[in-house]
Amino acid sequence: MEISIRTADVVTVVIYLAGLMAVGIYFSKKNKTTEDYFVGNRSFPGWVIGLSMLGTIVSSATFLALPAAAFVLDWRQLSVNIAVPFVAILAIVIFIPFFRRGNLTSAFEYLGNRYGMVPRMYGTLSFMILQLIRMAQILFLVSLVIQFLTGAPIVYVIIFTGSFIGIYTILGGIEAVIWTDVVQAIILLVGGLLCFIWVSIDLPEGIPQIFEIGTQYEKFSMGSMAFDLDERTFYTVAILGVINWLGIYAGDQNMVQRYASARSTREARKATAIYTAIAIPMWTLFFFIGTALFVYYQVFPDPVIQQMEADQVLPYFILSKIPPVVSGIIISAVIAAAMSTMDSGINAISTVGVVDIMKAWMVKNKHDSFYLKSAHLIAVATTLIVIGGAVTFSQIDKESMNDVSLIVTSIFGGCVMGLFIMGFFTTRIDGFSATWAMIGAILFNVYLGLGILGVFPESMIWAIHSYWIGAIVNGTFIMLALIISLFRKNNLDLEGLTVWTRIKRG
Repeated sequence: MEISIRTADVVTVVIYLAGLMAVGIYFSKKNKTTEDYFVGNRSFPGWVIGLSMLGTIVSSATFLALPAAAFVLDWRQLSVNIAVPFVAILAIVIFIPFFRRGNLTSAFEYLGNRYGMVPRMYGTLSFMILQLIRMAQILFLVSLVIQFLTGAPIVYVIIFTGSFIGIYTILGGIEAVIWTDVVQAIILLVGGLLCFIWVSIDLPEGIPQIFEIGTQYEKFSMGSMAFDLDERTFYTVAILGVINWLGIYAGDQNMVQRYASARSTREARKATAIYTAIAIPMWTLFFFIGTALFVYYQVFPDPVIQQMEADQVLPYFILSKIPPVVSGIIISAVIAAAMSTMDSGINAISTVGVVDIMKAWMVKNKHDSFYLKSAHLIAVATTLIVIGGAVTFSQIDKESMNDVSLIVTSIFGGCVMGLFIMGFFTTRIDGFSATWAMIGAILFNVYLGLGILGVFPESMIWAIHSYWIGAIVNGTFIMLALIISLFRKNNLDLEGLTVWTRIKRG
C-alpha cells in the first residue's frame, strides 16, 4: 500500500512552520546584547522555562523511538527515566543555586571557577562535539520520516529542514528558542494524545482491549528483574538512568542555560518541577502509543507492517488511519520534536563558544557587539556542520552510524558528570587533582571505547558491556581525583562553590 502526505496536512505543517519563522524574525529585533541573545535578559517565568525544557529534552528520536520500542518489545526502556524525580530534587535544592550564583551563563563557567581553565575547556569542547553529533543524528532521523511522508530525496530534506531551524534560531536567539520550544512542547503533547485517542477509538473494545492484549503479550513488562549488569534488565537501565540524568541536570548546557534564563532562582526551581511533572507522564504516553499500535495491528492485521522498520509504523498509521489536518498536527509534532532539540543545541553551542572559548581564552576584552556578531557566526557554522553531519549519516548504514556515535560518546563523553558532582560535593579536590584525574580518566575512556570496537586484540580487551563505559570512566575520575587530592595541601577558597562552603558561609 502506497501512502503519501495529503494536501491538507501540507497546509497545516506549512502554517506551523511559518509561525515559527515569524517568531524568529520578531525576536531578532530585540537582540541588542549577548545578555539578550544568550539568556533573554534573565526574564522568563517558570512555566515558560519548564515547557522549554520539555521541548528541548524530548527529541524526534524520542517521539518515534519510544513507541517503536514498545511496539517491538515492551516498556523496559521507560525505567531509564524512573530516576528523574529524585535527580530533579537534587537540582532544585542544590544545582540551581550554584548556577544562579554570580549570573553565570554557561555551565562550564562553574568548572572554571571551581577547578580552572583546563577542566573548563574540556567540559566545553566535550559538550560541543557531543551536541553536534546528537543534532546531526536527530536531523537525519527526522528527515527519514519526512522523506517517508513526502518521497523527496533525503539530502534535500536534510538541507531544507536544517536550514529552516538554523535561520530562526540564528535570528531570534534564546527568546526565539524558548518561545518556539513552548509551542513545540504543546504540539508534542497534543500530537501524542491525538495518536493515542485515534488508536483507542478504532479498537472494537477501546482502551480495555489495549490492556488485555498488551498484558497477554507481556507488552507492559519493565524488563527482567534479575540483577545482571551485562543485560538490559530493569536494574541496569535504572542505574544507568541515574547517571544519565545526573549529567543532564547537573551540567548539561541546555538545562543550565534555562536555569540562568529564569527571572529568579524560585522561577528556575518551579521550571524544573514543572518539566519533571510533565515529562514522566509524557514518556509513559509514548510507550502506551507503541503498545496500542501493537494491539491495533493484532486486531486489524496489515501485511504492509511486516515490511516496515519499527519507527515507520507510527507515521504509517498517522497517514493511513487519521483524517487530514489532525494528521497534519501530529506530523508537525514529530517535526517539532526535532526542531526543539536542534534550536536549543545551536543556541547552546553559540553561547559556550563565546562565553567559554572566546571571552575566556581566545579573544578577550572585546566590545559586546563583537561577541554578539560572533555568536551569530558560530550559530551559522554549527548549522552547516550539523547539516553536513546529517548528510554523512544518510550515506552510511544505521549500524555504522551507531558505531560513530559510540566512538564519539566514548572518547568525548568522559568524566564531565564526575567533574560537576565532585565540584559540588567535595572540598578537597583542587584544579591540579581534577586535571590529572581527568587526563587519566580520558585515557582509560579511550582504551575502553576502542576495546569495545575491536581495535585491540582479544587479550588486551577488558570484557565490559558498553552500557557501563560512562559510569566506569566517571568512577575512575572520582577515585583518581580523591587519591591525588590526598597529597595536596588544601588551602582553596571555595566560598559559594560547594555544598559545604555554601551552607557554612551562607
